[in-house]
Amino acid sequence: MNADDFAPLRQSMIAEIAATAIYVSARIGKAAFAGRVMQVMNKVPRHAFVPIELQPYAYANSPLPIGFDKTISQPFIVALMTDLLDLQPTDIVLEIGTGLGYQAAIVAALAKKVYSIEVIEELSEQAKQRLSRLGYANVELRIGNGYHGWAEHAPFDKVIVTAAPDLIPTPLIGQLKPGGKMVIPAGLADAQQLILVEKDSHGSVNMKEILPVRFSQLEGPDPHARNFQ
Repeated sequence: MNADDFAPLRQSMIAEIAATAIYVSARIGKAAFAGRVMQVMNKVPRHAFVPIELQPYAYANSPLPIGFDKTISQPFIVALMTDLLDLQPTDIVLEIGTGLGYQAAIVAALAKKVYSIEVIEELSEQAKQRLSRLGYANVELRIGNGYHGWAEHAPFDKVIVTAAPDLIPTPLIGQLKPGGKMVIPAGLADAQQLILVEKDSHGSVNMKEILPVRFSQLEGPDPHARNFQ
């Protein structure tokens, strides 16, 4: 398949995202996502971030396997999480769970800088190649346990997590700026919720459940790592 073949599939994906947003509008508090989010979803080549044998299915509104028992999230969830962050051009963003780099590419198109952590070295290396090939120069990758965040570059304006801990990691809350937002799935495997975490200017934290979701598990704290808070 060539780029022209993917264009109508991408348009179909955008239409399905829009329809799904209307369907769950009562839960998410809006019937449409920000225009700039939808524009980026329509621009970033999702097929470049899936295994080549799955490229014909890249724009289906469903998760797809990317190896190592991991998946690329369904497009609607990517759009929802991105919209909830309310990304600004000056934002410095922490992403936990790079995968093959698709969500990082979406965020990078809307923010100033993305620091992304992936625990699986092979996925991180592939993500680096894919992002570099497409010219995303404002994404910095690291291999490691995302539970602890990335203290050297904290605090962050926004945090996005694409793997689910049982409980929201304290280090990630600590690395979020006052006035910042984090979107994270959390909970036991059969009872995960997508949660919007907002920290006010005084550092108080408010959490709101958005939708039931199903993500792969985020690794717990590494007892040999420093616990950044």
